[in-house]
Amino acid sequence: MAELKYTKHLLGKIEEIFKEIDYTIRYAKGSFQSGYCLVEQQKVVVVNKYYETEGRINVLIDILDRLPIVEDTLTEKGLKTYKQVMKQKEGATEELSEETEASVNTEVSEETKEEIAESTEASTEEIVANEEEASEL
Repeated sequence: MAELKYTKHLLGKIEEIFKEIDYTIRYAKGSFQSGYCLVEQQKVVVVNKYYETEGRINVLIDILDRLPIVEDTLTEKGLKTYKQVMKQKEGATEELSEETEASVNTEVSEETKEEIAESTEASTEEIVANEEEASEL
């Protein structure tokens, strides 16, 4: 399958998928560091309005990946687009994982491992705090 081109046309197709699953997309400025805010109870996605087309597409694909999508609720065109973007996302993730694995030196000191673990834990706590804050909106 050919790689998807990140165009306004593709952005429109992805926005249609959100309409089909009853989510509203808003492009606005905000203090969310990840580029988007997901308000679950209201089925609203707020994306950083300053993102270019490629950034918007990447954010929306990340959100689609996190949502429980019932494929039966999508139209034929929506399902086709959904499967294409998810397949490309999986391929990109695997490719990145392989590149990272190949480029990482396997001999990492214990001190560095501890620093990485602490950094990851702090980032995870920040993400959870941001999601909890967003869910209160």
